[in-house]
Amino acid sequence: MSEFLTLFVDLIDRHWEVLYGLLVVVGLGIYVAASQGLHQRRHPAAAIAWVLGIVLLPYVTLPLYLTFGSRKVLAPHLAQGSRRVAVAARSTHATAGRAQQLCMAMGLPDPVAYDALSIHEDGTQALDALRRIVDGASRTLEVSTFVFGRDVLGDEIAEKLKQRARAGVRVRLLIDGIGIYLGGYPDLKGFAQAGVEVIRFVPPFRSPKRGRTNLRNHRKMVIADGLHLWCGGRNLSAEYFEGDPRPILGSKPWLDLSFDLGGELARQAQQQFEHDWAFATERPAPEPRSSATPAPASGPLAQLVASGPDQPDDTLFTLLVSSCFTSEKRILAVTPYFVPDTALLTALTLAARRGIGIDLVLPARSNHRLADFARHRSLRDLVAAGARVWLHPRMIHAKAVLIDDELALAGSANLDGRSLFLNYEMTIAFYDRQAVSGFSHWIDARRLESEPYVARRPGLLRELAEGLILWLAFQL
Repeated sequence: MSEFLTLFVDLIDRHWEVLYGLLVVVGLGIYVAASQGLHQRRHPAAAIAWVLGIVLLPYVTLPLYLTFGSRKVLAPHLAQGSRRVAVAARSTHATAGRAQQLCMAMGLPDPVAYDALSIHEDGTQALDALRRIVDGASRTLEVSTFVFGRDVLGDEIAEKLKQRARAGVRVRLLIDGIGIYLGGYPDLKGFAQAGVEVIRFVPPFRSPKRGRTNLRNHRKMVIADGLHLWCGGRNLSAEYFEGDPRPILGSKPWLDLSFDLGGELARQAQQQFEHDWAFATERPAPEPRSSATPAPASGPLAQLVASGPDQPDDTLFTLLVSSCFTSEKRILAVTPYFVPDTALLTALTLAARRGIGIDLVLPARSNHRLADFARHRSLRDLVAAGARVWLHPRMIHAKAVLIDDELALAGSANLDGRSLFLNYEMTIAFYDRQAVSGFSHWIDARRLESEPYVARRPGLLRELAEGLILWLAFQL
């Protein structure tokens, strides 16, 4: 055995240049085959980083690529193509009608009716609605979250889920495989003993889904009996409501945006949960939704916009860029992290230059210092184009974009590369003017509490540092 190892080491020592070159060729071949054969469209910064890494450090980069490199994970029926010819939208408003047609052309579910929309003014209202929906479940209860905290609020919600399971309700809890560690590891054994089914979405250390470890499930929703939906940007942890504050961000809980509603849209959200559950449990997915055009729905309409690796298109990103070019009056947005790619930033700045009023609300200081540092280059471009940026004194975790008076996009996605290109996210597109007005009221209230952002010319070292972080930001 020792002689074999000696010969092996001697072979490597004499021919390491050949082996190195061979490994680079194999690595680049794998990268090209995966990118082209699997339609793994990438941000230019990510593509350059992977290629340079394979050429310069193939021994390190190739295993990392095989672990983290995949960006799209499509179900068979989606991989074969699920686009439909866009039909005339029922909405009489230009902005909403174009958005509906684009969503349907990308294979997203049809716009459907909803009722009893309640936009939560604060964490207290959000928690009251969450309690009501969980306690009211009589048959099924599906919960998807990125973080499930081990704190006062998390313990309360955990106990409520256990109570519903003991009462005969089928309770399923889907937690992201990385997010499960971020709020304090929940008591999975206690859930199982009470009858709650818990699945971790792609655990990082034990997942057989190679190449998908970097793709996180950031969707947040609670569905009761397929009739009631609670969703938005809040994780099930105290700082997202009105619970125990995190001292690192001051004495107050975070500001976040969530809402609940009923109707057909809740059933669509339940179908999305079923697909996510099937993927996480490695079981066959439910039958694909029918592409037949349904009968016209009565009442206000909304559309479920799922985005992420399970969609052939970058759905939310496409919708945002398109809406910037078709907007006619105003774009109002709130997000905790603003690190857009070049295409989205260009669309926003061009909208501002053609006279569209753009207001962007951000926290003065978020919980991600790198994102705060990297955002200034984009913010300087926006302000130079005529947009207005507002910095709120508290941590804002809300995620919403409003286009004119006709379209509101609210859900779990941030305006950064990870949310728009890597994460599994869920956004609801509201086409009813009353709903748009309600979201506008919430964001405008935060805007009035904020101070305007003042752009300052950066020095050379800061320019270099921002560029380096932006180059790496796509994978962060």
